[in-house]
Amino acid sequence: MTENKAAPASGSILVVGGGISGLTTALEAAEVGYEVFLAEKNPYLGGRVAQLNQYFPKLCPPTCGLEINFRRIKDNPKFKIFTLSQVEKVEGTPGNYKVTLKQEPRYVNDNCTCCGDCADACKTEISNDFNFGMNKTKGAYLPFEMAFPAQYVISPQIIGTQDAQNCKNACKYDAVELEMKPKNVELNVGAIVWATGWEPYDASKIDNLGFGQYQNVITNMMLERLASPGGPTNGKILRPSDNKEPESIAFVQCAGSRDENHLPYCSYICCMASLKHATYIRERYPEAKIYIFYIDLRTPGLKYENFYKKIKQDKNVFFVKGKVAQVDEDPATKNITVVAENAVTGEKTHETVEMAVLATGMQPSAANAKLPTDDLQYNEDGFILNDFERGGMFATGCANKPADVVTSNQNATGMALKAIKTLVNS
Repeated sequence: MTENKAAPASGSILVVGGGISGLTTALEAAEVGYEVFLAEKNPYLGGRVAQLNQYFPKLCPPTCGLEINFRRIKDNPKFKIFTLSQVEKVEGTPGNYKVTLKQEPRYVNDNCTCCGDCADACKTEISNDFNFGMNKTKGAYLPFEMAFPAQYVISPQIIGTQDAQNCKNACKYDAVELEMKPKNVELNVGAIVWATGWEPYDASKIDNLGFGQYQNVITNMMLERLASPGGPTNGKILRPSDNKEPESIAFVQCAGSRDENHLPYCSYICCMASLKHATYIRERYPEAKIYIFYIDLRTPGLKYENFYKKIKQDKNVFFVKGKVAQVDEDPATKNITVVAENAVTGEKTHETVEMAVLATGMQPSAANAKLPTDDLQYNEDGFILNDFERGGMFATGCANKPADVVTSNQNATGMALKAIKTLVNS
């Protein structure tokens, strides 16, 4: 982890992004003998999958897949991880790249045993980004229960304060290093796979749907965290305004997707995500009424179609074909009214519920922060286009196109082979 120089370029691969696609690409290459460097901007691996309560097709918790991958990493000497790291510069050609990473300090070293004494000693609370700001965490924190690497992080927000010193004083293992500085790491690699993933579209940009205006309008990824045992409510789905167990919930599909003013494309996973979320609510509140407002329901593949049919049989789930035009709030009750034109009857529908969930689309991370190389091409939506003829650099998973976990894994395996082919041919 602390090495600053890679092995010869002909035998090494850099994977940028430690989500499920990046992990799969890196492990597939490392397990056939290639040296792999993995750079992740967060202090942990796992990406968006780590934030889910369950994922398709088996509705497994993230521990189901991530734990196995983390064990594979530990067992493989070919695998080197750089967390809190981003690519600053790329020079060279396929088969021979020189890459500069900038690594931010964790302020905690490998002596950390995750005992939590530093967090106990810390009084400052900061916004919990892992839970989309729905709760607070200590300034010394473990990002989530099964975070890998299993090390605490000292937030830069408390560096230079007495709280930071309290964290250091409390650590009996001498794991807290407040004097850590950012550093540059140079790597020589033969191929680069960009697994930079996706971000939930910023729902506050959708003026008519009330996010940021009304407390009881949340996004689909916020619901994932509410449903998660490690989330801000320990797995209870409660409406934010009063922590009430909701008796009715509306899902607004294509929130910002298939819209020329926001994301003009279909994000592929949103329909299935809302159907999955219906199962979360049904498990906790069997009598709650669920309304799903949609333009078209897209359930790619037989398994997903069967899943939809099963949800459709539920007498408390109502599907309304119509695009939502407006979301309003009753100031007294904080209830939400969803207004849509029913595409079947042509009538304007008003449905008042206790909580609304916006099925926001996935936007490639590279759309908001272009990557530091001129050798990549993007489509108009910010997804990276692969140039297999040139080789050398490849995009995988949701950096390349909207995809679910299974599709991302399949694609990542293919990109590992493409990267290896570059090494073999160079």
